[in-house]
Amino acid sequence: MRKVKLWLVALFLGFLFTAPALTQRKLSAAESKDHVGETATVCGTVASAKYAAGSRGQPTFLNLDESYPNQIFTVLIWREDRAKFGRPEDKYLGKRICVTGKIESYRGTPEIIAREAAQIQSQ
Repeated sequence: MRKVKLWLVALFLGFLFTAPALTQRKLSAAESKDHVGETATVCGTVASAKYAAGSRGQPTFLNLDESYPNQIFTVLIWREDRAKFGRPEDKYLGKRICVTGKIESYRGTPEIIAREAAQIQSQ
């Protein structure tokens, strides 16, 4: 009986310490700069959006909370994934969204590259 109790206590403590890692924390666009390299969900309002059809890779940029060139956070969608999102520059402009993925930094601005439409949720 004692072994069973110890096993249950160990199981409970293991869950207690791993449960936070299993839940996805939501960050504001401003908080994301402190979490580069982590996988997280970043939320904000799309202040500006641009499909750069003439640029290499034909990227689509969704800038959260502030417009380019003062954006706080960017969601980047490359040409090869763009069809999965429809016209994201129109679909999300002015809307509050949350994007989930690995936070990277490009020239000092945090970003997440969205490859699947399921990564972006409208709020």
